[in-house]
Amino acid sequence: MNKSKTILLVYPEIPNNTYWSFKYALRFIKKKSAMPPLGLITVAALFPDSYNLKLVDMNIEPLDEKEVQKADYVFISAMIVQKDSMARVVEICNRMKTPVIAGGAYPTSSHEEIQGVDHFILGEVEEAFHEILMNIESGNAAKVYRIPKRPEISNSVIPRFDLLNMNAYGTMSVQYSRGCPFKCEFCDIWKVYGNKPRLKGHLQLISEFDTLYRLGWRGALFIVDDNFIGNKKRVKKELLPALKNWQEKHNYPFTLFTEASINIAEDEDLLNGMKQAGFTEVFIGIETPDAEALKEIGKNQNLKADLKEAVKKVQTHGIEVMAGFIIGFDSDTNDIFDRQIEFIQQTGIPQAMVGILMALPGTDLYNRLESEGRILFSSHGNNTHNMTANFITKMSDATLKKGYEKVLSSIYDLNLKNYFTRCNRLIDRLGDVTHFQRKIGLNEMLMLFKSLIYQPFTSYGYQYLKFVSRNLFRHFNIFGEVIRYAIIGHHFHTITQETLKIERIASNLESEYCDMRDQVSRYSTAVVDNSLEGIESIVSLWEKRKKILTDLNRQIKKIHVDFRNEISIKYTETAEKMNSLFINFEDLLVQSGRTVRVPAAIIDP
Repeated sequence: MNKSKTILLVYPEIPNNTYWSFKYALRFIKKKSAMPPLGLITVAALFPDSYNLKLVDMNIEPLDEKEVQKADYVFISAMIVQKDSMARVVEICNRMKTPVIAGGAYPTSSHEEIQGVDHFILGEVEEAFHEILMNIESGNAAKVYRIPKRPEISNSVIPRFDLLNMNAYGTMSVQYSRGCPFKCEFCDIWKVYGNKPRLKGHLQLISEFDTLYRLGWRGALFIVDDNFIGNKKRVKKELLPALKNWQEKHNYPFTLFTEASINIAEDEDLLNGMKQAGFTEVFIGIETPDAEALKEIGKNQNLKADLKEAVKKVQTHGIEVMAGFIIGFDSDTNDIFDRQIEFIQQTGIPQAMVGILMALPGTDLYNRLESEGRILFSSHGNNTHNMTANFITKMSDATLKKGYEKVLSSIYDLNLKNYFTRCNRLIDRLGDVTHFQRKIGLNEMLMLFKSLIYQPFTSYGYQYLKFVSRNLFRHFNIFGEVIRYAIIGHHFHTITQETLKIERIASNLESEYCDMRDQVSRYSTAVVDNSLEGIESIVSLWEKRKKILTDLNRQIKKIHVDFRNEISIKYTETAEKMNSLFINFEDLLVQSGRTVRVPAAIIDP
């Protein structure tokens, strides 16, 4: 193999305007991204040593076109939410004539819609990688490689953590298992990775812990399994004791968090084992408090539990519950919005990820809706802050959108009172919090300093000060976590409030256009008849149009720059539509002494 072969591994950008990015919290500790591209650095470990590898995570650094030009091949891995960024990367590669190989969740589910990629690798690549690589090098590679076999991961490679700029990330990531034993209709995990979880050996995962520790990582570590307890027996018997021993030996350098199903609350020994191993957070897909909706989507594990009591039980073991919630199920009624708000508040879930249901390609939900003729467009993968579903819902669009806005504006309200109330409820409930006692280092001091000089002067400043002062005295032993919740709240507040502002502007744009269209139509006959009153009315409407667009443009400029793109596009489209209403009247207006030009748009926001 030629040693000069250079492989550029590219991870496209994840949009900032999503709960999952945590961008506006990470800035408090000078981090650029929540977590690294674990899939890509796992693929990197499959390359022979003769290759020269370079990783570019576009969430922490821009893609240099010169690097693309120098590379022999570009390997891209992406989720659906990264589709727009991936398209831009592919365009650069095509322009530089650098071959592109793409894999990961998005290409695997939707490769037919992706243009410009030379070779697709669909599925889990470990066992087929070397053969595919040889084909690519020999010039005999197929356009599409479908890998139906799910590989054993009990002896998989240790990811190339050394390729990462660790200082740029808020957390590191490892994987213990793939697959989930449940069959939720809206989920593609069990479709892609199977119903029988495949596990690494516990010693193998310990080796990954050792590698991260040796490279200097300290802090949060995400075990990215889609269901950490897919095989409860082995987790309890093998993994948790090994993690506990490792953490004790190294003085608990990692705070662990993961994802699991609600039946985690059924097992006292499991919860105690996770606590002793250093787990402080778990993400659980609660989805909805409505039993009919849970039946509809086949989430039977949630039907077997008292959801509120289950959440409380996990919390009282010193483990925070983060949770996902969905609205827009066929069985949802108009009271679901208030019920979701009530559930989130009563259970004390600060980090509640609420989204409108999206039908993802490859899921049973997508297939069912497609057969019913209800799919409207391909999902962008962002399951929070999209105001419409990508399918025809049983509930009206207006009701769903209004209800979703109500949920968001309540749980992350302008002054964050409800958010901090949930934080207090959780903190009071945590009990013995041995592993929540954050070690105070430079990053923690920086986080505290930035929080105290910035957050008191925000729109939620009063509630922030109440929250901080209350817990300074009641929970001083975990005060570092108190501040962490405060800056996480800032992220949720920023995302929510900017989104709600955008929706108000978008709604105003639409209503102003419709009103202008109706008024122009009303006076059109008078203008054709050369009525002076009609012509004066059209001129007045033209000036009114200018004022409306200028005012809305001013509002757009107040939106955070990270959120302006889509509303700017809508503004330009609406301005052009408004202008087109007057195009037939220009000659008559000029003839009557009125000089009116019809530009494409008024002001570029």
